[in-house]
Amino acid sequence: MPTTYQPNRSDNVDYLEATFRKIFPQDSEYRDKATARLEQLTMPHWALGDLMDLAVDLAGMTRSMHPPVQRKRVVVMVGDHGVTAEGVSKYPAEVTAQMVSNFVNGGAGINALARQAGAEVAVVDMGCSEDLSDLVKQGKIISKKIAAGTENMVYGPAMTRTQAVMAVEAGIEVAEQMASEVDIFATGDMGIGNTTASTAVIAAMTDKTLDQLTGRGTGLDDEQLEHKKRILAKILQMNKPDSNDGLDVLARVGGYEIGGIAGLIIGAAAQQKPVLVDGFISTAGALIACKLEPFVRDYIICAHRSVEQGHAVMQEQIRCKPLLDLNLRLGEGTGAALAMNVVEAAVAVLTEVSTFADAGVTGTPTE
Repeated sequence: MPTTYQPNRSDNVDYLEATFRKIFPQDSEYRDKATARLEQLTMPHWALGDLMDLAVDLAGMTRSMHPPVQRKRVVVMVGDHGVTAEGVSKYPAEVTAQMVSNFVNGGAGINALARQAGAEVAVVDMGCSEDLSDLVKQGKIISKKIAAGTENMVYGPAMTRTQAVMAVEAGIEVAEQMASEVDIFATGDMGIGNTTASTAVIAAMTDKTLDQLTGRGTGLDDEQLEHKKRILAKILQMNKPDSNDGLDVLARVGGYEIGGIAGLIIGAAAQQKPVLVDGFISTAGALIACKLEPFVRDYIICAHRSVEQGHAVMQEQIRCKPLLDLNLRLGEGTGAALAMNVVEAAVAVLTEVSTFADAGVTGTPTE
């Protein structure tokens, strides 16, 4: 039987509330400083558009005119889902553990793109159905396992509220433990069935229909897609999650990796570290995080827009414009790894481009 996660605390302090109290909006003074410098660069006003907006955000997040972004890490949260028994994915549940081995061996999409971006990859077992303790003992992955997969949501909640709290707290702990050696976090995920859970999360938190929100996940055909929608309708009818309570949504229709991602985002915000949020599953975690503590929005960078149709709705919900739109649908943190290049470019614009005064260029172009 795999060893399950136990919180690394012995006091009675409410850990979530204590973490929330550390989260503040971006620093307006540094935002103003960055804006003032960018407005004087040797180019037409705000000619690099969103890249300059990102530079201002990074200055505000990090309280620095030289935002540190060199030490990059993608944290891949892993969890299995009981709902896979309902045939909502083209792949069997055992693929989750097999992909963890692929991550560890460096052969997955996220490994290739993280290497290209100069980023590390860390894998966290939040709730894989298989025992990964050998990989934990070898120091190849981190264990924060809450349970061996969620329950089948068709018949009741995915997890207890206590387990939901534990999942979020575990993600916060990961961010805290890594903060001293990471400048910018990126979220990743692995878990067969997790697009079903993520769709249930966004359906519970908006007034959109399942037709508007449900995508093909691992590549479902039309018949399989309609089956997935029917299963989702049963899940929502059975569980009736409270849209105003992020922990209730997570417990009733979420996943352990989604809770871990929410916690990682909260923990990064508490450490005043930017966090690149990847695709559909990661943004479900961001929705939970924002519902629990709205100020975390100030530390989120939406990496890209997935082809999963509910993803745009999620991003609108947290008021976050994606950096990239490349028709990605892999997950794992791949879109976030790609966006790391854009983040570094934004810092380069802020710190390396000369102002008109520095370069001795006369006048300020207006067009």
